[in-house]
Amino acid sequence: MTDAPDLVIRGGNIADGKGGDLYEADIAIRDGRIAEVGKVTAKGKEEIDARGRLVTPGFVDVHTHYDGQVTWSQDITPSSQNGVTTAIMGNCGVGFAPCKPNDHTRLIQLMEGVEDIPEPVLSAGIPWEWESFPDYMNWLSKRSFDMDIGAQLPHAALRVYVMGERGARRDPSTEEDNKAMAQLAAEAVRAGALGFSTSRTLNHRTSTGDFTPTLKAGEDELTAIAAGMQTQGRSVLQFVLDLSTIHEDLPMMLRVADNTKCPITFSITQNDRAPRRWRQTLDEIGAATARGLSITAQIAARPVGLLLGLELSRNPFQTHPSYKAIAHLPLAERLARMRQPEVRAAILSETASATDDPLFFKPNYDKIYLLGNPPDYEQPPENALGAKARTQGKQPEELAYDAMLSDEGRGMLYVPFLNYADGNLDATREMLTDPNAVPGLSDGGAHCGIICDASFPTYLLTHWTRDRSRGEKLSIPFVVAAQSRKTALSVGLFDRGVIAPGFKADVNVIDYGRLHLHPPKVHYDLPVGGRRLLQQVDGYDATIVSGVVTQRAGRATGNRPGRLIRGTQGDARQFSAAAG
Repeated sequence: MTDAPDLVIRGGNIADGKGGDLYEADIAIRDGRIAEVGKVTAKGKEEIDARGRLVTPGFVDVHTHYDGQVTWSQDITPSSQNGVTTAIMGNCGVGFAPCKPNDHTRLIQLMEGVEDIPEPVLSAGIPWEWESFPDYMNWLSKRSFDMDIGAQLPHAALRVYVMGERGARRDPSTEEDNKAMAQLAAEAVRAGALGFSTSRTLNHRTSTGDFTPTLKAGEDELTAIAAGMQTQGRSVLQFVLDLSTIHEDLPMMLRVADNTKCPITFSITQNDRAPRRWRQTLDEIGAATARGLSITAQIAARPVGLLLGLELSRNPFQTHPSYKAIAHLPLAERLARMRQPEVRAAILSETASATDDPLFFKPNYDKIYLLGNPPDYEQPPENALGAKARTQGKQPEELAYDAMLSDEGRGMLYVPFLNYADGNLDATREMLTDPNAVPGLSDGGAHCGIICDASFPTYLLTHWTRDRSRGEKLSIPFVVAAQSRKTALSVGLFDRGVIAPGFKADVNVIDYGRLHLHPPKVHYDLPVGGRRLLQQVDGYDATIVSGVVTQRAGRATGNRPGRLIRGTQGDARQFSAAAG
């Protein structure tokens, strides 16, 4: 007699990750794998009634920054609360291995500056029980999580490890440096790294203002590292480019891919300074893939939105002298001062001054909104504070000031920083539907006090398949396939992202009609009471990792079947055949 399935999910409407129509079926799970899809007659040891529910594969988020969080927490929130069952960290060239003891502070300052994760949180939370990248992987392999975690080798850490101060100050590497980095990259892939990441954007700086060590790394350096990785098997090269140098850097990265046969992936967004450059970039990618290169564009699901407020990292008045005089005060005291008419008048009479902070600029109130409840990330221009102020006969600074003082000083302003040059998300839709694109750039675990985009996977389902009113939508099968199977394939995880026999039993059971996001709020739940932005989400009835329920009705079950992924998973041809 066949053993009873460990879990049976009954009667759900299945979006199986292949992109085809929804269909109703049962799913039997045994030993962490999907055993049967169809009419399951056997009774499971545990059963979930999914009638009237949307059932999907678990989502694979390829662009996160949980490198620190995985060392102090077993719960990879908020991604695990948004249907994500596999997260890939080590993006943008930043991370914590390899690292010599005297460079701990340097790498923390880089992560703090690039990803807005506070230094006290990282200093208190990271145990530093490793030096080499294999040591880091070995240490992580002993931990369990509420999802699977994959890692990439970060270029900044590698460069500083090999070159020391020369690497940090962006000196050109020597032939010996390149040889050493290539050997360590190969070692990292043998230890299970899924790839290697680097950054060439001026926006990536340490908390002390220095540019990232990888900013001007030479083509010879990148080629040597990529070639070293490829000697050990399939590895992805992830990178971030800067708009000002993309005309030079993109052709170079394509040459690296051509010379090493290394798959590459990088983020593409719409920038206000060149609103159609993204189209040219996708065309260049299309031409490169046509000649045999493996290239994936990572696309944000909505505007990369900055949140400004008194409780957050930045606000429109942070450079005003009268605000700077009280900025050090605790929130309650600052709020009381800002309610005083004379303080209000003084702050509003001043203007923002220039700063080298790449995420702060002189406020453009025609691009600043109130996010609302439920949060609205695709608002028309007439909703901007500038337009509202003109209608009301006021200055927009007044509206911004009052909005931030609301909710006892916790009011937030929303600035669509990227992907909103046209005042809508039509360009984003075109990017998402490009054949060489996958959803990415959620930055889960990062930007604790200014960006809250780890909810991208939920937003893709709610906004793009159901709620959008200002343009064309996307289908449920398309969105599910894009953020499960397609993302998994892009990083060499062939064994997941599909609901079919033999695949890893990572599954979401979703109350689609009730699925929605709440407005972002600040929580103080990081080490030493550190702050981060989180969004409550409703509608996930269950999230299942390796056949084990990790989230039920929006609450963690305490089960942690997730593990560190070591290298590519599954045979590509075998699982491609199984996926149909």
